[in-house]
Amino acid sequence: MPVSRIAVGRPEEATQPDVLKAALAEFISTLIFVFAGEGSGMAFNKLTNDGATTPAGLIAAAVAHAFALFVAVSVGANISGGHVNPAVTFGAFVGGNISLIRGILYWIAQLLGSVVACLLLKFTTGGLTTAAFSLSAGVSVWNAFVFEIVMTFGLVYTVYATAVDPKKGSLGTIAPIAIGFIVGANILAGGAFDGASMNPAVSFGPAVVSWTWDNHWVYWAGPLIGGGLAGLIYEFLFINQTYEQLPATDY
Repeated sequence: MPVSRIAVGRPEEATQPDVLKAALAEFISTLIFVFAGEGSGMAFNKLTNDGATTPAGLIAAAVAHAFALFVAVSVGANISGGHVNPAVTFGAFVGGNISLIRGILYWIAQLLGSVVACLLLKFTTGGLTTAAFSLSAGVSVWNAFVFEIVMTFGLVYTVYATAVDPKKGSLGTIAPIAIGFIVGANILAGGAFDGASMNPAVSFGPAVVSWTWDNHWVYWAGPLIGGGLAGLIYEFLFINQTYEQLPATDY
Protein backbone atom coordinates (compact mmCIF):
# COMPACT_ATOMS: atom_id res chain seq x y z
CA MET A 1 0.00 0.00 0.00
CA PRO A 2 1.29 3.52 -0.76
CA VAL A 3 0.25 4.61 2.74
CA SER A 4 2.95 2.39 4.21
CA ARG A 5 5.59 4.42 2.37
CA ILE A 6 4.44 7.81 3.69
CA ALA A 7 7.36 9.33 5.56
CA VAL A 8 7.68 12.33 7.87
CA GLY A 9 11.41 12.61 7.27
CA ARG A 10 14.17 13.61 9.67
CA PRO A 11 14.43 17.21 10.98
CA GLU A 12 17.97 17.53 9.60
CA GLU A 13 16.55 16.97 6.11
CA ALA A 14 15.35 20.59 6.18
CA THR A 15 18.97 21.84 6.19
CA GLN A 16 20.44 19.49 3.59
CA PRO A 17 21.90 21.40 0.62
CA ASP A 18 20.06 19.36 -2.01
CA VAL A 19 16.71 19.90 -0.28
CA LEU A 20 17.32 23.64 0.06
CA LYS A 21 18.31 23.83 -3.61
CA ALA A 22 15.13 21.96 -4.52
CA ALA A 23 13.04 24.41 -2.48
CA LEU A 24 14.78 27.32 -4.19
CA ALA A 25 14.00 25.75 -7.56
CA GLU A 26 10.33 25.51 -6.56
CA PHE A 27 10.36 29.17 -5.53
CA ILE A 28 11.82 30.27 -8.88
CA SER A 29 9.60 27.99 -10.97
CA THR A 30 6.45 29.14 -9.18
CA LEU A 31 7.48 32.76 -9.53
CA ILE A 32 7.97 32.27 -13.29
CA PHE A 33 4.62 30.53 -13.64
CA VAL A 34 2.55 32.97 -11.59
CA PHE A 35 4.21 36.04 -13.09
CA ALA A 36 3.33 34.92 -16.62
CA GLY A 37 -0.11 33.48 -15.79
CA GLU A 38 -1.37 36.26 -13.55
CA GLY A 39 0.38 38.82 -15.75
CA SER A 40 -1.53 37.63 -18.81
CA GLY A 41 -4.80 38.34 -17.02
CA MET A 42 -3.63 41.79 -15.95
CA ALA A 43 -2.54 42.55 -19.51
CA PHE A 44 -5.99 41.53 -20.79
CA ASN A 45 -7.66 43.81 -18.27
CA LYS A 46 -5.44 46.72 -19.33
CA LEU A 47 -6.14 46.16 -23.02
CA THR A 48 -9.89 46.00 -22.44
CA ASN A 49 -10.04 48.72 -19.75
CA ASP A 50 -11.23 46.10 -17.24
CA GLY A 51 -13.92 44.97 -19.62
CA ALA A 52 -15.91 41.78 -19.30
CA THR A 53 -14.11 38.51 -19.87
CA THR A 54 -14.52 37.26 -23.42
CA PRO A 55 -13.88 33.87 -25.08
CA ALA A 56 -10.69 35.34 -26.51
CA GLY A 57 -9.56 36.31 -23.02
CA LEU A 58 -10.23 32.81 -21.75
CA ILE A 59 -8.22 31.29 -24.59
CA ALA A 60 -5.38 33.73 -23.95
CA ALA A 61 -5.34 32.76 -20.27
CA ALA A 62 -5.32 29.05 -21.11
CA VAL A 63 -2.46 29.43 -23.58
CA ALA A 64 -0.41 31.65 -21.24
CA HIS A 65 -0.78 29.25 -18.32
CA ALA A 66 -0.05 26.19 -20.48
CA PHE A 67 3.13 27.73 -21.91
CA ALA A 68 4.30 29.12 -18.57
CA LEU A 69 3.72 25.85 -16.72
CA PHE A 70 5.53 23.90 -19.44
CA VAL A 71 8.58 26.13 -18.87
CA ALA A 72 8.27 26.18 -15.07
CA VAL A 73 8.08 22.38 -14.82
CA SER A 74 10.91 21.93 -17.32
CA VAL A 75 13.38 24.22 -15.54
CA GLY A 76 12.67 22.65 -12.14
CA ALA A 77 12.30 19.00 -13.12
CA ASN A 78 15.93 17.96 -12.65
CA ILE A 79 16.29 19.78 -9.33
CA SER A 80 13.02 19.50 -7.43
CA GLY A 81 10.79 17.46 -9.72
CA GLY A 82 9.09 20.62 -10.97
CA HIS A 83 6.01 20.47 -8.75
CA VAL A 84 5.16 24.21 -8.94
CA ASN A 85 1.96 23.44 -7.04
CA PRO A 86 1.17 22.49 -3.41
CA ALA A 87 -1.50 20.07 -4.68
CA VAL A 88 1.11 18.21 -6.75
CA THR A 89 3.42 18.11 -3.74
CA PHE A 90 0.58 16.81 -1.57
CA GLY A 91 -0.26 14.16 -4.17
CA ALA A 92 3.39 13.08 -4.20
CA PHE A 93 3.40 12.92 -0.38
CA VAL A 94 0.30 10.75 0.02
CA GLY A 95 1.69 8.45 -2.68
CA GLY A 96 4.89 8.02 -0.67
CA ASN A 97 7.11 9.86 -3.14
CA ILE A 98 8.22 12.78 -0.96
CA SER A 99 8.70 13.21 2.79
CA LEU A 100 6.56 15.57 4.85
CA ILE A 101 9.58 17.72 5.78
CA ARG A 102 10.58 18.19 2.15
CA GLY A 103 6.95 18.76 1.18
CA ILE A 104 6.53 21.55 3.74
CA LEU A 105 9.64 23.28 2.42
CA TYR A 106 8.23 23.00 -1.11
CA TRP A 107 4.93 24.51 0.07
CA ILE A 108 6.68 27.46 1.71
CA ALA A 109 8.78 28.04 -1.41
CA GLN A 110 5.77 27.79 -3.74
CA LEU A 111 3.66 30.19 -1.69
CA LEU A 112 6.50 32.69 -1.39
CA GLY A 113 7.19 32.44 -5.12
CA SER A 114 3.57 33.28 -5.87
CA VAL A 115 3.48 36.24 -3.48
CA VAL A 116 6.74 37.66 -4.82
CA ALA A 117 5.51 37.25 -8.42
CA CYS A 118 2.34 39.20 -7.60
CA LEU A 119 4.28 41.93 -5.79
CA LEU A 120 6.55 42.27 -8.82
CA LEU A 121 3.52 42.46 -11.10
CA LYS A 122 1.92 45.14 -8.95
CA PHE A 123 5.13 47.17 -9.04
CA THR A 124 5.96 46.72 -12.72
CA THR A 125 2.42 47.53 -13.89
CA GLY A 126 2.23 50.73 -11.90
CA GLY A 127 -0.07 49.40 -9.21
CA LEU A 128 -2.59 47.43 -11.24
CA THR A 129 -4.66 44.96 -9.23
CA THR A 130 -3.56 41.37 -8.98
CA ALA A 131 -7.05 39.92 -9.16
CA ALA A 132 -7.82 37.15 -6.70
CA PHE A 133 -9.74 34.09 -7.89
CA SER A 134 -13.49 34.38 -7.53
CA LEU A 135 -16.69 32.58 -8.43
CA SER A 136 -18.71 33.64 -11.44
CA ALA A 137 -22.36 34.62 -11.12
CA GLY A 138 -24.59 31.61 -10.58
CA VAL A 139 -21.71 29.40 -9.42
CA SER A 140 -21.97 28.19 -5.83
CA VAL A 141 -19.02 27.39 -3.60
CA TRP A 142 -19.90 23.70 -3.90
CA ASN A 143 -19.95 23.88 -7.68
CA ALA A 144 -16.49 25.42 -7.58
CA PHE A 145 -15.31 22.98 -4.91
CA VAL A 146 -16.15 19.97 -7.09
CA PHE A 147 -14.76 21.71 -10.17
CA GLU A 148 -11.42 22.20 -8.42
CA ILE A 149 -11.35 18.60 -7.19
CA VAL A 150 -11.97 17.17 -10.67
CA MET A 151 -9.61 19.51 -12.50
CA THR A 152 -6.78 19.01 -10.02
CA PHE A 153 -7.33 15.26 -10.06
CA GLY A 154 -6.73 15.35 -13.82
CA LEU A 155 -3.62 17.47 -13.37
CA VAL A 156 -1.98 15.34 -10.67
CA TYR A 157 -3.00 12.11 -12.42
CA THR A 158 -1.17 13.44 -15.49
CA VAL A 159 1.88 14.27 -13.37
CA TYR A 160 1.95 10.72 -12.02
CA ALA A 161 1.46 9.11 -15.43
CA THR A 162 4.10 11.15 -17.24
CA ALA A 163 6.64 12.07 -14.56
CA VAL A 164 6.34 9.88 -11.44
CA ASP A 165 5.51 6.41 -12.80
CA PRO A 166 8.79 4.44 -13.08
CA LYS A 167 7.38 2.69 -16.19
CA LYS A 168 6.96 5.99 -18.06
CA GLY A 169 10.02 5.39 -20.24
CA SER A 170 10.40 7.97 -23.01
CA LEU A 171 7.01 9.41 -22.05
CA GLY A 172 8.78 11.25 -19.26
CA THR A 173 10.46 13.51 -21.81
CA ILE A 174 7.11 15.06 -22.74
CA ALA A 175 5.86 15.33 -19.17
CA PRO A 176 6.11 19.16 -18.99
CA ILE A 177 4.16 19.46 -22.25
CA ALA A 178 1.41 17.11 -21.06
CA ILE A 179 1.20 18.88 -17.70
CA GLY A 180 0.96 22.28 -19.38
CA PHE A 181 -1.66 21.01 -21.81
CA ILE A 182 -3.96 19.60 -19.12
CA VAL A 183 -3.83 22.89 -17.20
CA GLY A 184 -4.62 24.85 -20.36
CA ALA A 185 -7.48 22.51 -21.21
CA ASN A 186 -8.90 22.71 -17.68
CA ILE A 187 -8.81 26.50 -17.81
CA LEU A 188 -10.88 26.35 -20.99
CA ALA A 189 -13.31 24.07 -19.14
CA GLY A 190 -13.49 25.76 -15.76
CA GLY A 191 -12.12 29.25 -16.20
CA ALA A 192 -15.53 30.78 -16.87
CA PHE A 193 -16.92 29.28 -13.65
CA ASP A 194 -14.33 29.71 -10.91
CA GLY A 195 -11.12 30.77 -12.63
CA ALA A 196 -9.76 27.20 -12.71
CA SER A 197 -6.97 27.50 -10.18
CA MET A 198 -5.96 23.85 -9.55
CA ASN A 199 -3.12 25.31 -7.51
CA PRO A 200 -3.32 26.81 -4.00
CA ALA A 201 -0.15 28.83 -4.59
CA VAL A 202 -1.59 30.46 -7.72
CA SER A 203 -4.63 31.51 -5.66
CA PHE A 204 -2.65 32.53 -2.60
CA GLY A 205 -0.34 35.14 -4.13
CA PRO A 206 -3.07 37.34 -5.67
CA ALA A 207 -5.20 36.97 -2.53
CA VAL A 208 -2.36 38.21 -0.31
CA VAL A 209 -1.38 41.16 -2.51
CA SER A 210 -4.98 42.28 -3.14
CA TRP A 211 -6.04 41.14 0.36
CA THR A 212 -9.15 39.45 -1.01
CA TRP A 213 -10.17 36.20 0.67
CA ASP A 214 -13.73 35.56 -0.49
CA ASN A 215 -14.30 31.78 -0.76
CA HIS A 216 -10.53 31.31 -0.67
CA TRP A 217 -10.88 27.96 1.10
CA VAL A 218 -12.32 26.48 -2.10
CA TYR A 219 -8.99 27.03 -3.86
CA TRP A 220 -7.17 25.08 -1.15
CA ALA A 221 -9.59 22.32 -0.23
CA GLY A 222 -10.57 21.39 -3.79
CA PRO A 223 -7.03 21.09 -5.23
CA LEU A 224 -5.64 19.28 -2.18
CA ILE A 225 -8.45 16.72 -2.19
CA GLY A 226 -8.19 16.22 -5.96
CA GLY A 227 -4.40 15.98 -5.86
CA GLY A 228 -4.43 13.60 -2.90
CA LEU A 229 -6.97 11.30 -4.55
CA ALA A 230 -4.99 11.21 -7.79
CA GLY A 231 -1.79 10.37 -5.93
CA LEU A 232 -3.38 7.57 -3.93
CA ILE A 233 -5.29 6.06 -6.86
CA TYR A 234 -2.43 6.11 -9.35
CA GLU A 235 0.14 4.89 -6.82
CA PHE A 236 -2.06 2.05 -5.57
CA LEU A 237 -3.61 0.87 -8.84
CA PHE A 238 -0.83 1.41 -11.35
CA ILE A 239 2.50 1.63 -9.52
CA ASN A 240 2.19 -0.36 -6.31
CA GLN A 241 0.30 -3.24 -7.94
CA THR A 242 2.95 -3.56 -10.63
CA TYR A 243 5.70 -3.73 -8.02
CA GLU A 244 3.85 -6.47 -6.16
CA GLN A 245 3.69 -8.57 -9.33
CA LEU A 246 7.41 -8.29 -10.09
CA PRO A 247 10.10 -10.57 -8.62
CA ALA A 248 11.94 -9.00 -5.72
CA THR A 249 15.12 -8.69 -7.78
CA ASP A 250 13.39 -6.41 -10.30
CA TYR A 251 12.84 -3.43 -7.99
